[in-house]
Amino acid sequence: MSYLDNDRLKQIGFLLLILFLAILLFMELYGLFPGFLGAITLYVICRKWMFRLVEVRKWKKNLAAALLMTASFLIILLPIGALVNLLSSKVAYAASHSAELITKAREVNEKLHQEIGIDLLSTEQLQRIQKGLTAFLPGFLGATFNTLTAIAIMYFILYFMLVNGRKMEENLYEYIPLKDENVERLGKEFNTLVFANALGIPLIAVVQGVVSLIGYLVFGVPQPLFWFVVTCFTSMLPVIGAAAVYVPMGVYLLVAGSTWQGIAVLVYGFGVVGTSDNIARFLLAKKIANVHPLITIFGAIIGVSLFGFIGLIFGPLLISMFILLLEIYSNEYLVKRRDRHKRGQPHREAM
Repeated sequence: MSYLDNDRLKQIGFLLLILFLAILLFMELYGLFPGFLGAITLYVICRKWMFRLVEVRKWKKNLAAALLMTASFLIILLPIGALVNLLSSKVAYAASHSAELITKAREVNEKLHQEIGIDLLSTEQLQRIQKGLTAFLPGFLGATFNTLTAIAIMYFILYFMLVNGRKMEENLYEYIPLKDENVERLGKEFNTLVFANALGIPLIAVVQGVVSLIGYLVFGVPQPLFWFVVTCFTSMLPVIGAAAVYVPMGVYLLVAGSTWQGIAVLVYGFGVVGTSDNIARFLLAKKIANVHPLITIFGAIIGVSLFGFIGLIFGPLLISMFILLLEIYSNEYLVKRRDRHKRGQPHREAM
């Protein structure tokens, strides 16, 4: 008969206290969580370069960390910031000229109804869209401010993670309550998941955006750079992807009388842009993990709800990590239980 001795009760009580404090700290520091996730992501990307500079080339830690942080800002964040700035200027214009845009949308809707007998938007829906656009700008500016705050926090945390990388990893290796083989597996697969979500998803989106941009330029679509940015962002959306741009664009061109342009955009979108996604994933298959589509879909939904647009990357990463932890837990504890059960089974049958 098993029972809990005093030491085991003390251990359980101590773990409950740690869990309580962890939950309390997480609730209070939840606003910093996107910056923390971003720091972990950039650390995984930069750690090999950091160790090479410090341990092989004998650089000072603070100098190596400063170089990698500057490089990550110039190579990753600055281009993304430029794209977001271009998009935000258009969003601000749309919000401040919502009445004109709704009038134009009503005209297109009426023309579409006359041409093919389809009424996409009712008067009530158009009014709700106008109210939504009017109320969107303050929230969008607030989100931009929160993003800048998260970036500052991210680099603040990243600096200390890079400078103390070896010591931090040794402590994690020592304190994680798992077998050595599972700790190593956790590190390797987490590294793969980070590259798949933080680099793979945006890289495939940029590929689709560039392919789309070529079509926009060839077919004379107005403001091709703006639609390139929009396509890059919508390409990260699960299921719909870049079709959220080229399908409405093609339909609008058809209704506006640019028949050949509308047909060309639709054919090019489905035939070339859609295929570029599969080709990019095939070429990157050896470099990134094959994330299941359901993980991408539910991760995007959860991530956007928690972190905003950046959750398109962090959401699937969190779900993938949750599944990985379940697998490691099964390997760590349930396998032992099943082995004991199999060893004890013949004895019980003999009885």
